[in-house]
Amino acid sequence: MAADPADIRGWQRLGEDVTTSGRLEEADVARLAGLGVKQVVNLALDSHPEALADEAGKFAAAGIAYTHIPVPFDAPDEAHFAAFCAAVEQGPKPVHVHCIMNWRVSAFFYRFNRDHQGMAEPEARALMLQQWQPDAADKPEWRVWADFIAPKAE
Repeated sequence: MAADPADIRGWQRLGEDVTTSGRLEEADVARLAGLGVKQVVNLALDSHPEALADEAGKFAAAGIAYTHIPVPFDAPDEAHFAAFCAAVEQGPKPVHVHCIMNWRVSAFFYRFNRDHQGMAEPEARALMLQQWQPDAADKPEWRVWADFIAPKAE
């Protein structure tokens, strides 16, 4: 099996069957296939200037399942999170989840690890903080993300 492509923006291995990153480039399709990735989940918008054109088609051609959950950076919501959880829990493994900077992904996995996998909050937070701190007090424009990752009332 190929070594992790640490030169992909925001590359992070969360476990044997889960990797994450920021934007992907055309050459990364073959690199992920070489790692044995069976599914790619993309949380970025197709309209982003750094989005990989025809990403779904490129992964389909490589025999890799593809799920696109376009999450507007200023409006992540519970429907996005539910679709993400379904893709990660029910889709083929190994799975690679990406966006543009690995910010959306790290926040989604923080919640997923904490609320669905039973990971201790400090451990889940430490994984997220390797990529991003969405609840940074000095970034009021990220308030929507602080709200998104906050524990939900039962």
